[in-house]
Amino acid sequence: MSIFWICILTLSIFSSFFQKSHGELTSAALEGAQNALSLCVSLGGPLCLWSGVSKVMERAGLTEKLGHLLRPVFSKVFPMASTDPTTLGYLTANVSANLLGLGNAATPMGTAAVKSMMRLQNSPTASDEMCRLIVINTASIQLLPTTVAAIRSTAGTASPFDILPGVWITSLCSVTAGLLACRFLRRFYA
Repeated sequence: MSIFWICILTLSIFSSFFQKSHGELTSAALEGAQNALSLCVSLGGPLCLWSGVSKVMERAGLTEKLGHLLRPVFSKVFPMASTDPTTLGYLTANVSANLLGLGNAATPMGTAAVKSMMRLQNSPTASDEMCRLIVINTASIQLLPTTVAAIRSTAGTASPFDILPGVWITSLCSVTAGLLACRFLRRFYA
């Protein structure tokens, strides 16, 4: 990916030299950097808030209780991982963060869940359950897309959550398609 971005950047610089638009390129680069920084700062608050909430939930034992509540679903999707309370807690935290639309906050919990699954199976090879977790984490069913709402709010949208029905449908479709692909490809790599 780095090579791709370097090529685009190099092409842009050469193009600005041939079109004699050095000032416009410099102005656009500085404006883009400023917009990126303000976006990162505006997203930092909600990310820190929800990461803190997930830590409080973990320390208060709520993730474990939520894990017990979600165990019937997890036992079908992650049969081996749902037997271990630690792994189940990581899975619950990951899915909870994704349901709240916090992909960045969900990633550390997903990584911890995969490491815990590797410990359970005692093998460095990715299992079907790990692949399903990665698909679910990447596609992420979102009930409340807080990150997207924060971006829309920063951009000046009057009602940042008016996209909810579309988010629900697309996230459900993407998770379903991903899980079906896992099931189909399992035949070739099992």
